[in-house]
Amino acid sequence: MVKTGLPVLDRDIAGAPRAPFVRLSALWIQLTGTWCNLECTHCLNASGPRDPWLPALAGATARRAIVEAERLGVKEIYFTGGEPFLHKEILPLLELSLSAAPTTILTNGTLITAAVADALAVLARDAVYSLEIRVSLDEVDADLNDRVRGPGAWAKATRAVRRLNDRGLVPIVTATEILDAERPDAFGMYQRFREFLVAQGVARPRVKILPVFAVGRLERRDGEHLTDEALEGFDRAQLQCAETRVVAADGVYACPILAGQPGARLSDESLEASFRPAPLYHPACVTCHRTGMTCRNA
Repeated sequence: MVKTGLPVLDRDIAGAPRAPFVRLSALWIQLTGTWCNLECTHCLNASGPRDPWLPALAGATARRAIVEAERLGVKEIYFTGGEPFLHKEILPLLELSLSAAPTTILTNGTLITAAVADALAVLARDAVYSLEIRVSLDEVDADLNDRVRGPGAWAKATRAVRRLNDRGLVPIVTATEILDAERPDAFGMYQRFREFLVAQGVARPRVKILPVFAVGRLERRDGEHLTDEALEGFDRAQLQCAETRVVAADGVYACPILAGQPGARLSDESLEASFRPAPLYHPACVTCHRTGMTCRNA
């Protein structure tokens, strides 16, 4: 198994500034590792259908993490991958999570059949906490979207948006800015997606726009890195890694973007053992610092 992340030297970690651990606000569960049915050109962790470099998480490990996170006062739980709907235990794991905290699942939408949408609606109806579903699209134009996500991805994701909306599960459509430069004469990206969703019958459109990160399939080792000098006067507790932890097959991390990356692991399994400062060693940390970006729904 070959990891896609480029080598990280010990000195890269030793000399990196740290983000403090403040509280456990969000738990991310890297449910399917980098196993996905799509192979997007800009994927943050280079997921795909062939030989995932980060394995899927065992259901028992995910359950332990949810129980531990609830004990530690977690406020939100997120399921991601890869594509979480490839995991055979996704529905019972969502049910458990919804008994512990508000829960979000990030999906490309292509596996949300009518039956899956029905099951999600039942979970949401009976849950103690709220269920959110984020569906990834990168353009309202099918050809442009499928250029980066693969043939047919747009049609399946758009169908999923309609299915969820019809069942009262208004999805959050999440897009990256990778294609925005190709539409300079069009409306802004956010407005374009809002109008698109209204046309799909979504009366209350919800859109989240993400910047492009130099990680995964767009990995670069020559990118800029954060320094203590660059962070002077900046409140590092504002970074999402100060209140986020990620459970993956090979350990616990502070950042969902860097799960599985060499140098980012904070503990082997225990969430509580990972409650220590996280190294801001990766070029992706620069983007979070500059944009204030968070992977959470907010």
